[in-house]
Amino acid sequence: MFDHLLVPVDGSDLSNKAMHAGLALARRLGARVTGFIVEPFAPPPASIGEGYAYGRITKTHDEAVRAHADEVLGRFERLAAQAQVPFQRVSVQANNIEDAIVDAAARHQCDLIVMVTHGRGVFGELMWGSHTKNLMSRTKLPVLVLH
Repeated sequence: MFDHLLVPVDGSDLSNKAMHAGLALARRLGARVTGFIVEPFAPPPASIGEGYAYGRITKTHDEAVRAHADEVLGRFERLAAQAQVPFQRVSVQANNIEDAIVDAAARHQCDLIVMVTHGRGVFGELMWGSHTKNLMSRTKLPVLVLH
């Protein structure tokens, strides 16, 4: 049925739920899991005068997001080992989370995406949008949404 699950995470308490649920499902199905995290690029400089310092800011930012991704995916990897589920970790930097998830699912030949939604409600979706809804409109893969 499903052989390879992509489980996007961000390090939040909710994404811990995705880790546990994705691994439990994979174990039952005899599937493997790709743990995936999308980290943002450094924001552009606020003014032209910050150009010189921007290189330093970008380097510091990139080191911080790399460390965050390693910590989150390392935790996921340890849980997968405990659950005896084959696991690979993937992290990228991207501006568009949904496109990065869709691209990763295709690149790693996943057949199901397991993710959480923050459930911000109508007002929250109007203000900030919904990564989950945007992802579902961009992928042809089934998406298991946890809340």
